[in-house]
Amino acid sequence: MNYVPHTEAERQTMLKTIGVDRIEDLFEAVPEQYRFPTLDLPPALTEMEMMGELQAMADGNADASRYACFLGAGAYNHYIPSIVNHITLRGEFFTAYTPYQPEVSQGTLQSIFEFQSMMSNLTGMDVCTASHYDGATAFAEAALMAVAITRRPKVLVSRGVHPMYREVLATYTQFNEHLQIVEVDVAAPIAELIDGQTAAVCIQNPNFLGQFEDVTQLGAQAHAAGALFVAAVNPISLGLFQPPSEYGADIVVGEGQPLGVSLSFGGPYLGFFCTKRDYMRRIPGRIVGETVDRDGKRGYVLTLKTREQDIRREKATSNICTNQGLMALAACVYMAAMGKNGLQKAAHLSYQKAHYAAEQVGTLEGFKLWGRTPFFNEFVVKCPVPVRSLNQILLDDLNIIGGYDLGKDYPELENHMLIACTETNTREEIDALAKGLMAAAAELRR
Repeated sequence: MNYVPHTEAERQTMLKTIGVDRIEDLFEAVPEQYRFPTLDLPPALTEMEMMGELQAMADGNADASRYACFLGAGAYNHYIPSIVNHITLRGEFFTAYTPYQPEVSQGTLQSIFEFQSMMSNLTGMDVCTASHYDGATAFAEAALMAVAITRRPKVLVSRGVHPMYREVLATYTQFNEHLQIVEVDVAAPIAELIDGQTAAVCIQNPNFLGQFEDVTQLGAQAHAAGALFVAAVNPISLGLFQPPSEYGADIVVGEGQPLGVSLSFGGPYLGFFCTKRDYMRRIPGRIVGETVDRDGKRGYVLTLKTREQDIRREKATSNICTNQGLMALAACVYMAAMGKNGLQKAAHLSYQKAHYAAEQVGTLEGFKLWGRTPFFNEFVVKCPVPVRSLNQILLDDLNIIGGYDLGKDYPELENHMLIACTETNTREEIDALAKGLMAAAAELRR
């Protein structure tokens, strides 16, 4: 549709309605020196010239298929069946708005309901929303919900939780003087810090370092003190390992990106949020329920919340946007396509390939595996030279995207690399990584 500008009469009518005389009056709140900054823009181009320039820039992008990726740290390069894009890019889903009117939104509502049902089955919890912006915001919302339920001021958070999750929680709570966020070292017994003021005990399993923590009694210990137990999890790991419901979790959150959402330079992703039925009226975000109409036909509606909670800030329980439903749809299609056996196989391959990589890297001269606890698809290795330098050589010389530099978030783990594997990594790629690390370390030692 062509752009049709307002007429001068229409502009004057609008200005009069809002009580100003000129358009310039709308900018009085902006300091004068900042109103019209000088922009260093190149000369204008025609549409044809611009398309040529943009194409030239696009041609400079690297072909991702040429690179072997061992970088995880919360976002993982899993294989995505082609059906995921074929469904999510259909116009009726891709352009769908929040389904306030169920009579015209049954397809969108059903896909959200199916996502909720699958995530509830995967985590073993009763209720799931669809969905949060990402795993970090879901984690912060879980801590705040626990505070609201228990009316207590202290939240215990393991340093094994993703550093970005902890940063987002700090941002959410920075101006609440009555709330106390206590970070606990991974190796420290977090249960010993639980007291009558504790609202929630928050852990990640497997944790950010890829390791499984002993959490079998932690839920019971938190409940005995009247606190809630929050667990952040990798959804792919649940295809192989015990769901959080079986070790006492009250709230289960995490990043849903591994479930059929591409890496996409960091987003958009989706955070999943699951909890017990007892707390479903406290849960942030939207919930879709299944019902029947007056003719007895199955139907779907938004439930337990009014429309105002999505569109009025003072009534909202969260700030979740409309098209997070599209990310939930991608995860729904992925889980439906993979099925129970497919998800289990993806988890099993990730586990086996990570352990094969650990065996190969751990035997290299100067490299040493860190930690003794079991791990899923990521492991930590101590390197003889700076991780950043190693990764640069791997990228430049071998087209290998190396592991995560843990020294950025854990000063005590300087020169430690977090290496991730998924089902997409081949044996040849893993062998090339080991050889590349050995050669790069030798080059940097010279």
